[in-house]
Amino acid sequence: MPPRVLIPLPDRDFDVTEVAVPWKILSRAGVEVVFATERGATPACDPLLLSGVIFGQLGAEPEAKAFYGELERDGAFQRPLAYADVDPASAHGLLLPGGHAKGMRQYVESTALFDLVRAYVGLERPLAAICHGVVVLARTLDATTGKSVLHDRRTTCLPKYMERIAYLSTAWKLGDYYRTYPWSTSRTRSVARSRDRSSSPEGRCTSSRRGATRAMRPPSSCTTTTTSRGAGQATRTCSARSCCAR
Repeated sequence: MPPRVLIPLPDRDFDVTEVAVPWKILSRAGVEVVFATERGATPACDPLLLSGVIFGQLGAEPEAKAFYGELERDGAFQRPLAYADVDPASAHGLLLPGGHAKGMRQYVESTALFDLVRAYVGLERPLAAICHGVVVLARTLDATTGKSVLHDRRTTCLPKYMERIAYLSTAWKLGDYYRTYPWSTSRTRSVARSRDRSSSPEGRCTSSRRGATRAMRPPSSCTTTTTSRGAGQATRTCSARSCCAR
C-alpha cells in the first residue's frame, strides 16, 4: 500500500499554491493524497488567487494554477471525507495548508478538525503546516495538559511586516481581504504566548526555544517544515506567529 497523506481543507478560500503544489509533488512521488472538509463538501480555493488579487497581480503563479486545474479533476479532491469520518491512524502524514480570505475561519475554528489533529499528533507521525495551517495546531489542545500541541515547540513564520505590506498596499481597493479577522497580528502574537485558550475565543498557545526548526521553502510565501517526534529527534513544525489573524 502506498504511503498516504491527509490534507484537511475548508470549504472555500484556501490558498491555491499551498494545496496544489504539495498535492502534485506528493502524487508524483507515488503518495496517495486524501482530502477532508468539515462535512465532506467539495472544496474550492480562493478565486482571487486564480484571477489575480488586484489588477491581475498577487495571485498564484501559472504553474500552481495549472496544478490546481489538475487537482480539480482528482477524485479524492472531488469527494473528500468529512473531518469526523477520518481515521487518523490511516494517514502516514498530515499537511495543514493555509489561506487568508474569510472562508478560512471555518477551518481555524473547527472543533472537529481540532479533534482530528489532536488524535493524529498523538501518533507522533510526520506533520506539516503552512501559514494559517499552523493556527489549527495552535488552537488544538493536548487532552492531557490542556495546552496547545505547539506548546514548548519552536516554530517558524511568515514575517509580520510582509502581512502588513500586503494589507496596507491593497486595503484601498480590497478592504480587509488580507485579514482573516479584524484584529491585528500583534494582538494574535501576544495571545499565542499565553498558556492556553480557555478564556479567549481566538485561541491561545505557547511558544518556546526548545528544539530546532529546519525550514524547506515551497513555491509559496510561507514556510513549510515537517515534524518528526521520534526518539532523539527534535520536533519540527511550521508556524506563522503573526499568521493567526490578518
